[in-house]
Amino acid sequence: MVLARSEVTPSDVKGARRGRPARGTAVRLGLMAVPLAFFALFFAYPVVAIVGRGLKDGGQWQLGRFGAVLSDPDVVQVLWFTVWQAAASTGLTLLIALPGAYVFARFDFPGKQLLRAVVAVPFVLPTVVVGSAFLALVGRGGLLDDLWGVRLDTSVWAILLAHVFFNYAVVVRTVGGLWGQLDPRQEEAARVLGAGRFGAWRRVTLPALGPAVAAAALMVFLFTFTSFGVVQILGGPAFSTLEVEIYRQTADFLDLPTAAVLTMIQFAAVLGVLALHAWTVRRRESALRLVDASQTARRPRGRGQWALLWGTFAVIAVLLLAPLVVLVERSFAGPDGYGTVFYAALGSAASADSTFAVAPLDALWNSLAYGAAATVIALVVGGLAAAALTLPRLRRGPSGRTPVVSRFVGGFDALLMLPLGVSAVTVGFGFLITLDAPPLDLRASWWLVPLAQALVGVPFVVRTMLPVLRAVDSRLREAAAVLGASPWQVWRAVDLPMVRRALLIAAGFAFAVSLGEFGATVFLARPDQPTLPVAVARLLGRAGELNYGQAMALSTILMVVCAAALLILERLRPLDRSGEF
Repeated sequence: MVLARSEVTPSDVKGARRGRPARGTAVRLGLMAVPLAFFALFFAYPVVAIVGRGLKDGGQWQLGRFGAVLSDPDVVQVLWFTVWQAAASTGLTLLIALPGAYVFARFDFPGKQLLRAVVAVPFVLPTVVVGSAFLALVGRGGLLDDLWGVRLDTSVWAILLAHVFFNYAVVVRTVGGLWGQLDPRQEEAARVLGAGRFGAWRRVTLPALGPAVAAAALMVFLFTFTSFGVVQILGGPAFSTLEVEIYRQTADFLDLPTAAVLTMIQFAAVLGVLALHAWTVRRRESALRLVDASQTARRPRGRGQWALLWGTFAVIAVLLLAPLVVLVERSFAGPDGYGTVFYAALGSAASADSTFAVAPLDALWNSLAYGAAATVIALVVGGLAAAALTLPRLRRGPSGRTPVVSRFVGGFDALLMLPLGVSAVTVGFGFLITLDAPPLDLRASWWLVPLAQALVGVPFVVRTMLPVLRAVDSRLREAAAVLGASPWQVWRAVDLPMVRRALLIAAGFAFAVSLGEFGATVFLARPDQPTLPVAVARLLGRAGELNYGQAMALSTILMVVCAAALLILERLRPLDRSGEF
């Protein structure tokens, strides 16, 4: 379909705009139908069912269980540690990552794009791999234990450092992306007027960066508040977050009432964090004088700037690369010296412990198949949701009230983010107790795992495609509609050519997070079809050098797959112009 300017007059476009609200509302609701049905069946239904089973007795709600659970000293300790470690992890991440954000925003140096991609690798790694990497560095039989007898496993410091490792890229990409686009001449003008270097930064740059810093801090807090795999591996029995405690109460003790109360508490906290994050994002959308990031980067000048650059390199080498290097080293450190004995053992079911019905290496092919299916589901659901959110919002009526449809769309946007914060353990166990009867008897179905993994992938698809779709000139869509194109033809002729690259990036992110999903999959993966994270967790839970070595080998394979996916994404990603991750 070719659009010619001479074929469309301004009056045609105005007429299309006048007739757009009713038609636009119908198209929007049509696009939202599939995502709403997907979330209703595979998110809301399992979560409500598992919470209801825990809080109901004889068909009556037992709200008094909240008081009973919250009066338990052990639960209070879990709540305190969850909030404390999330706040400490957030503060430590900001302290360490903000200098790196400045370096990537303002400095130009050889290998910058490659290093930027390397920094983002930890973020897409499964939490099980992150826990295994730090276990290889500071845990039993780890590098520090072998060299100096120092062990930090089951230590709060190991948890905090692992969280910094995992979330360093969130701050660097979110804050640094915007920092690189701020016009440095504004700060220079303040210095010309007599402000010192720090005073100019505090009065000019910091207020502009404030919303981005707040948004990054809230996302780090959300990820660490709901931390599961890292705390499960490094915390041991001494430390437990809400997510870990929900898992223990559900899987180990079958105490659904306590698990349900903890799920509701976590859900309320996550809603609060997401509401704050949405508010900070709206503030960041205020007018700022932005320039091309490539125009603000320059070679470091002076001792201070060179020291900051080399200090950032040191942080990346010690905090981000060292655990991954040690993970690889431990995977080759066999009982008789370095070799591939642990990798060779992965191909044999006889070498695995009794919890495996197949060879551990089969988990790789299972994960790839599950991840591919989950990616397709996430792209369909997330793509339709992003298209619905892209349609122009209805304006306020004569009464000044926001139309009901617009308020509904705002709630729909928030709904898409909930799987990132709601307990994946609750979702996984909810799948088992709800999807077990016709017409949704999926307990024995292969598709159960991809459906759960797709829930985590959908938010990444939406957040990747939405900025690009909103950047498409709406007049092109209107012109296509005037020429008689259907909504599908408009999407194919106008939107698809512009979002093709974003679609590939969204697919890559969905695939990477599907590979690493652990909280729900640990309930759903069958013994004869384990995923890589489930296989690693099972091996780490067994004593013996062979099990430990195979866990390191599987973690290394999973790390390589995820890192390769991210590096491909970096080749596809256009220059960051939004300040978003």
